[in-house]
Amino acid sequence: MNKPTTPTRNPGQPLDLGWVLNGRINKSAVIRRTASLPGRRTVKKDYQAAWLLRAITMIDLTTLAGDDTPGRVRRLCAKARQPVRQDILDGLGLGDHKLTVGAVCVYPNRVRDAVAALHGSGIPVAAVSTGFPSGQVPVEPQLIDIEKMVEAGAAEIDIVISREHVHTGNWAALYDEVRAYRDACGDTAHLKTIIETGELGTLSNVYRASMVCMMAGADFIKTSTGKASVNATLPFGLVMVRAVCHYHEQTGYQVGFKPAGGISTTKDALNWLVLMKEELGDEWLNPHLFRFGASSLLGDIERQLSHHLTGRYASARYMPLA
Repeated sequence: MNKPTTPTRNPGQPLDLGWVLNGRINKSAVIRRTASLPGRRTVKKDYQAAWLLRAITMIDLTTLAGDDTPGRVRRLCAKARQPVRQDILDGLGLGDHKLTVGAVCVYPNRVRDAVAALHGSGIPVAAVSTGFPSGQVPVEPQLIDIEKMVEAGAAEIDIVISREHVHTGNWAALYDEVRAYRDACGDTAHLKTIIETGELGTLSNVYRASMVCMMAGADFIKTSTGKASVNATLPFGLVMVRAVCHYHEQTGYQVGFKPAGGISTTKDALNWLVLMKEELGDEWLNPHLFRFGASSLLGDIERQLSHHLTGRYASARYMPLA
């Protein structure tokens, strides 16, 4: 696999409410488009294995539990360094290939543990922030916390927007909030903005929130925290990647996209990869511009790769996540 070129970082744009509010979403068309996606393309055998190997490089391997410990984070980071068993890689002819996940995502208190465990691997540490998952916190203290996480070694900051700004139509407040978080990240850490699609009410709100976040300088827009009752769905994803496409057409800057929450099977992963390929092209199919937020997806991918080699499904105990 050739290492992708890192795209020029999105600097953001002045808020243009005309651009935000003029977006029109045809809900019926969105549902028809995404409903046809799983059955229209099938990826089998060696091609499927290749797609799944690529998917691994775009996983944000995540642990966001209240009982996370340094030991659990170290085990997760070990899995991030070696996401697929060596005998499977050897069987696929990739025994000498350095295969890793896209990032490891943890709570702020576990950033230093993850940074230490991943030292020398090149795998970035992502930290959730801003009152994850509710986002019901004052902005100012969060700016200090983000700066501290960046100092501790976090290379990516996943923030949660204040959904009240969307529901009240206060787009200027949303823009200012995300811009402040982007500035707190500085030049070293990238900002991923979680809009929590399942709590925004309409597809139009999903589009508008996505566009405002990109205008404010987001490096990625992300569907969900994974803690809501409705998380990443293909209709939400389609609306968000169309927003990414429109932003790129208007500004020339590429913004990444991250679906998260409920993505646990290889079938899920392949559907999202096909969506990205058809809507944004192969250029977006790399970890600089596309990530899965997942904790159990990797285990299912590893089982499918084992099945590809042996024709049998191995017990999950042979492929522990961490």
